[in-house]
Amino acid sequence: MSKRRRDIYKKMSCNKPRRSIKPGKKKMVKACQGGKSKIIHYGAKGYGHNISKGARKSFRARHGCDKPATKKNKLSARYWACKDLWSKSSPKKTTGTKGRVAKSKRRK
Repeated sequence: MSKRRRDIYKKMSCNKPRRSIKPGKKKMVKACQGGKSKIIHYGAKGYGHNISKGARKSFRARHGCDKPATKKNKLSARYWACKDLWSKSSPKKTTGTKGRVAKSKRRK
């Protein structure tokens, strides 16, 4: 591990998601639970994010976001993706490919 990466990881506070420095990932978090800590990178960067009601419901069902085991385990990427990217309170915007905001239709 490079010195720069090690310094970033040391300065991170527990359970506060931020942008990932790892190529191909959207977010990272220093997860702390039960005296253990772990760096977790989650969310694919190459995909747009469709946060429609149906897409959110499908993702949460597919990944078991509402199961008790998932809700309690902060040391998994699944927990953070469900909580941060696909929670009911995440921003309501639809993005196109590669994370760019989809263009709205112009009126003439």
